[in-house]
Formats: sequence, structure tokens, C-alpha cells
Amino acid sequence: MLRITELRLPLNHAEDALRPAVVARLGIADAQLRDFTVFKRSYDARKKTAVVLIYTIDCELVDEAAVRARLGSDPHVRPAPDTRYRFVAQAPDGFYDAGAGAAAPLRPLVIGFGPCGIFAALILAQMGLRPIVLERGKAVRERTQDTWGLWRRRVLDPESNVQFGEGGAGTFSDGKLWSQISDPRHLTRKVLTEFVKAGAPEEILYVAKPHIGTFRLVSMVEKMRADIETLGGEIRFQQRVTDVLIEDGHFRGVTLASGEQLRADHVVLALGHSARDTFEMLQRRGVYLEAKPFSIGYRIEHPQGLIDRARFGPNAGHPLLGAADYKLVHHARNGRSVYSFCMCPGGTVVAATSEPGRVVTNGMSQYSRNERNANAGIVVGITPQDYRQDGLSDGPVNPLDGIAFQRDWESRAYALGGSNYEAPGQRLGDFLAGRPSTAWGSVLPSYKPGVHLTDLAEPGNASLPDYAVEAIREALPAFDRQIPGFSLPDAVLTGVETRTSSPLRITRGKDYQSLNVAGLYPAGEGAGYAGGIMSAGVDGIEVAEALGARMLGLAG
Repeated sequence: MLRITELRLPLNHAEDALRPAVVARLGIADAQLRDFTVFKRSYDARKKTAVVLIYTIDCELVDEAAVRARLGSDPHVRPAPDTRYRFVAQAPDGFYDAGAGAAAPLRPLVIGFGPCGIFAALILAQMGLRPIVLERGKAVRERTQDTWGLWRRRVLDPESNVQFGEGGAGTFSDGKLWSQISDPRHLTRKVLTEFVKAGAPEEILYVAKPHIGTFRLVSMVEKMRADIETLGGEIRFQQRVTDVLIEDGHFRGVTLASGEQLRADHVVLALGHSARDTFEMLQRRGVYLEAKPFSIGYRIEHPQGLIDRARFGPNAGHPLLGAADYKLVHHARNGRSVYSFCMCPGGTVVAATSEPGRVVTNGMSQYSRNERNANAGIVVGITPQDYRQDGLSDGPVNPLDGIAFQRDWESRAYALGGSNYEAPGQRLGDFLAGRPSTAWGSVLPSYKPGVHLTDLAEPGNASLPDYAVEAIREALPAFDRQIPGFSLPDAVLTGVETRTSSPLRITRGKDYQSLNVAGLYPAGEGAGYAGGIMSAGVDGIEVAEALGARMLGLAG
């Protein structure tokens, strides 16, 4: 196969224009092109009146060698890479049978069944290692009902919500399926292929910024669970791990909230970023943790049409472009970086707390992205020195201090919102002017169970640290220069966004194991090694490969 990159066609090109464009680009007769497939389609909207589609095309030719010889110096015509997934090992038949005088190997555990845990369990199952998955929350449909309980009735289930349950936090998100991670082995292709097998639309294999949305994720997660079980894996819901057994620096098993103990020599720790009680337990047991930076801020909402027009001009609303997104960064004078996070076109702001008496926001979209508002986090980067609790100016920071910091601002948001799980909110114009909001304007907030009008930056009672408020106030007008209308006075700010990433890292070595506990494989977003569905899925694959290779005697 030969791959053409940077093949450009007008946005409104005819449906049958691709084949002639490929033939012309390669300088061949039509009969020499046996077949072609679109590997990727993106767009260039820098000139809004003339948006261009950019294709990457894989071609099957009658005489590929001749074309390669003729176009050998062209950087945009190259052999197509082999993106097929290859397993690092496979368990032999009878692997779990006890040998003469020897006990059978213990099955590996996977703790957490979000994107990272799902792919770790799937790879282990496909390798024949029959993992046991322990998920503290409920199956995805039961979990969805519990999540609606908070959104509709202000009833929070601390074990079944946006953060905990089958599918992880990614289930209630935009379902974004792209990442900027380095991917020399094309593992993102494995993730996308498995998603398509589970019912995702095939377009996610080639559009530049694929997404699937919450409703489609629900059925896909169920299908992937069924595949794991068919391969001998086992998924146990409502199984909260309360302790780990470590003997002589080796992982040996877990204790569940029920009191049951499970013995194992290998575990994938795919906790997610909100498993705060588990982080505390791991620290008590001496597992090496370290503090890390994360970000805090607000959710901002604009009319989606405003973003579409700013990005696409007269082409706003074109079906191939869909709802427009954005990515913004501003470096404030006080040294803080402010940036957009988890932008959700045509979506809603959702209540994402997992603890009573706290308010946390996040964003979510459906596949259609046809809700009235666009929303994104507008967040400020912070460091461990910002949240350390011991008052010192240097030295290591307690890894749990970031959790205490998050909880403090989440509790303040709960109080500012009226102590009933409503979120505190403010019109952007009032926020910039330093006055409380008393009424909504043309943009209505989407957060449920509701938004309480207030002053997010009231001196002495602010919803974020002063340095964060200062930086965001400076950034919003700067963003307006990139997206005209961004500082729309009626735009809505809703507080607070605190769980952009894990506040700590469960540090691992090059072999993917904990630095001081053999057999313990920290993975995914909660361990500090991913951010989003795609990177978490890839990390789950890599960790499962390392664990599987060790179990099968292929690693030192």
C-alpha cells in the first residue's frame, strides 16, 4: 500500500472527486489504481471563506514500485505503515492448570473499569490470561440512573456517579477519541478498532477529531464487557478495594469492603483521578506516590453558533465540519497559564462530584453535539508548591495535599451554590467587572440540578484562589482576540472545575511496575499517566502487555 498525505480538496467537492484527485496526484492512469481508502480526513479553516478538506489516502496500485521510484523524493507519498496490532505474548492452553508439585498461577486483577481498565482487561483477556476486574461502582446502565439522581433530584450516591462505575469518568464526557501522545506502535488504532467492533461509527477511524458521545459509549462499554467475559475474564461490580496486601515488597492481593480477600501476584491499578480513599490507603501501605501539577477553574458556556461562526465563517453549520471546537492558551502577567480544557461542542455542563457536600463541574456532549451551548473548562495551572499544607517553601510535598486542596474549593463551591448541589455561577461581564450577577442574559446555564447566581470572585469569599481569578480575568479578553465574541457579557461561568487530572502520581519504572512494589502496575489517569479516553486506553494496553509478558516469563 502507498500512502498519500496532504491531499487537499475544496470543502464542497463532489462525492466522486477523490479518485480522480488520487490518480492526478500520483500521475497514473485510472486503471493503475486498484483501490483506495481514506485513512484520515481533517480540514484547514484558516481561510473561512475557502475551507479545505485534507485527506490521507492509502492506495493499492498495479505497479507500486514504479510509482515509488518516480516519486521517491516526494515526502507526501510514502509506503503506508502497518498499523495492525500484534500481541506481545499468548498464554498456552492449560496455562492455569496446576503442574506436578506446583500451584496454578494466580489470575491478574484489574482495579477500575474506566477506559484504562477496560483496555487492560481486554488485552489480558485476548492474551488468554482471564483477568478479574474489580469496579467499585455499578454496571453502566444502573450507574446512569444513579447519576441522573444527582442531576434531577439532588441525590448523590458516593459509589455510583460521574466518577465511579463501569466506563469511568469518560462515559459522561464528549467521548473525544483523539490524543497528542506519541504513538509509534499505532496503539490508538487498536483502541479505535475495538470501539468500532463494539458499535462506534466507522468514521472514528478516519475523521481527524473523532468522538462518540455519552449515549453511544454506554452500549459500547457493555459490548466490550461481554467480549472480556467471553474470553474468560470476570467483571465484578460494587467491589471496592479497601486494602492491599504487600509482602516483602511484592503485591500479594486485596481486601474488599465486604471483607473478602483475593490473592493475586499481579494487579493493574486503573483507579481514575477521584479514588481519593484508595490513594490514602496506598500511602498508608507505603506505595510510592508523588505530588504533581494539575489545574483548576470554571466551565464557560457560549452559544454554539457564536463559536461556529468564529471558526468557520460562512461555512458554519456544514455537515462535514460539525460543531466547532477551540483550544486556547494565555500566559498571564502573574506567571500563570490559563487554557481551555475538555471543550464540549453542543454539549452541557454536568455535576461531577463523588463526595457529599461538594460541587464539581465537567462537560459532556452527545454524538449529535446539537445542544444550544458550547462549553469548556477555563483552567489555571497550579503546582504542588501552591497546595502544600505544611507551610514550608521547599522539600517534597505530601502527595495527598492536592486532594485536600481540591476538597477545600469543592466545599466552597457547594456553599456558594446554596448547599444543595447547585453550582455557583456568574455572567462573564459581571465577573470581569467585579460585581455579582442578579439575572441571566441571553445564555442560560445547562448545569443540573441548577446554577445559583453569585459573585465568583467576591473578596474574602471567592470560589478560586486570588491568583487564579486574576489570571482568568486577564485571559478572557485575550481569548476574545482569537475568537471574536468569546468575552460575550452574557456568557456563563460555572464553578468549579477541579478534577482536570490526578493530583498525584503513583510512580512506576520502565517496566511499568510501582517503584517499590513488584507486581503492582499503576495505570491511566488516576496514576498520573494519561489524560482522556484515548491516552488512558493506550496506557491500559501497554501496562497489560508488560504484565502479561512477565506472567508468561517473557520479561526479566
